[in-house]
Amino acid sequence: MTDEPKPDVLPLVEERVALTKRTIPTGRVRVETRTETVQQHLPAQLSSEEVEVVRVPVNRRVDAMPPTTTEGDLTIIPVVEERLVVTRELYLREEVHVRRIRRQETVEIPVETRRQTVRIDRLSPEGQIQPSSKDHHDDL
Repeated sequence: MTDEPKPDVLPLVEERVALTKRTIPTGRVRVETRTETVQQHLPAQLSSEEVEVVRVPVNRRVDAMPPTTTEGDLTIIPVVEERLVVTRELYLREEVHVRRIRRQETVEIPVETRRQTVRIDRLSPEGQIQPSSKDHHDDL
């Protein structure tokens, strides 16, 4: 026999944990959307233009046909006639003044638009509607 001391042996022990998961239905959600038509009035800018005609008597002798002239929104159209005298002379009989008048107005035009609403119901695993703390009727 040997006189050598025998070392103490300590066994090592280890525990192992195995984790598994499973799915358990606790409820379902049903989402329903609806499209509805909404009448709206949208503003629109409309422009119109009127023409005002004024006949201005002149009755003045001229040597040649005057040109049509425009001054801003006013257009002047000369109207002449020949008169027999000992010689022919042009007389500016009248002028026709045409003025443009612009107007704008805002009108409401009815249009149809569509929008969707959504209803969300929480259901139990058996399909029964569960009461909710707040009703979900949200506009999209």
